[in-house]
Amino acid sequence: MFVSVGPSAFTVSGLVTMAAHAKRCFPDDFMGNGALAANILEVVVNFACLWLWGLAIFFFFIAAFAHWSTIGPGRMDFTLAWFSFVFPNTALVTATFAIGNAFSCKPILIVGCAMIFPLILMYIFVFYMMIRAIVLRQIMWPQKGEDKDEGGFEINRIKPETPGEQTPV
Repeated sequence: MFVSVGPSAFTVSGLVTMAAHAKRCFPDDFMGNGALAANILEVVVNFACLWLWGLAIFFFFIAAFAHWSTIGPGRMDFTLAWFSFVFPNTALVTATFAIGNAFSCKPILIVGCAMIFPLILMYIFVFYMMIRAIVLRQIMWPQKGEDKDEGGFEINRIKPETPGEQTPV
């Protein structure tokens, strides 16, 4: 569910950074006055990205509350999809810093710094749970985790009809 946070947050980071460097890239005679066009572009992009940043925060809270009922021991088995608890949220932290810098807003930059600590804790927790799942043979083991056959498919039923089909392609 946290995967929905990433696209809008990374878009914020990219667009704000590109708009900040538009003056360097626009020729002096771009649309009459290149510097003015770059300034206008930066203002429009910053406010559009403010909305996208809010959308990313909204998606974060939707995903966080959706997982609230699964918190607790034995309620959710580890899968490699748990890394989506970490990596899309790095985009949100990056976008928070981009918005803070774009608007020169120190409180938003402080919030970005505060977001780093829980993100690092979540990464350590997910990494620990991955190592634990490997040791307990919940993942990276035949018929466990992402390797299990689903939907009634059994690998043993598929046999080549001719001897020539036994060679892998």
